[in-house]
Amino acid sequence: MVWTRHDYDEIPGTYVFDGKRANSGYALNKMAFSFNSEENRKAFAADMDGYCRRYGLSDEQREAVLAGDFLKLLHLGGNVYYLAKIAVFHGLNVQDAGAAFQGITTAEFKQKLLDQSAGFETQLKREGGYWHG
Repeated sequence: MVWTRHDYDEIPGTYVFDGKRANSGYALNKMAFSFNSEENRKAFAADMDGYCRRYGLSDEQREAVLAGDFLKLLHLGGNVYYLAKIAVFHGLNVQDAGAAFQGITTAEFKQKLLDQSAGFETQLKREGGYWHG
């Protein structure tokens, strides 16, 4: 399949979850989605490598899953919402994973979230209680 290049392809560190990434990350995201089942979570925890192979992940994806390299997984087509499911198996929460995506510490990530939330409540009240982005 031929993919159209986009301006965002040239922005360092930017991994837009577009059609190309969705296609390349299909097996990875399908595997992470399987964690909705407790039985599958237990199977993954018992043999992460074997479980990754069962879903047909590429060697690069499999190695990134096993290493907990979430930035690499984003690059390899991982959807951020599904990657949060993998983070749990590495003893991480969503904020830890968010920090890893940005290459900063969890404390720095939390502070960044707080800094960016300044004025949010005021804007929310002004908008009638609904967030419009």
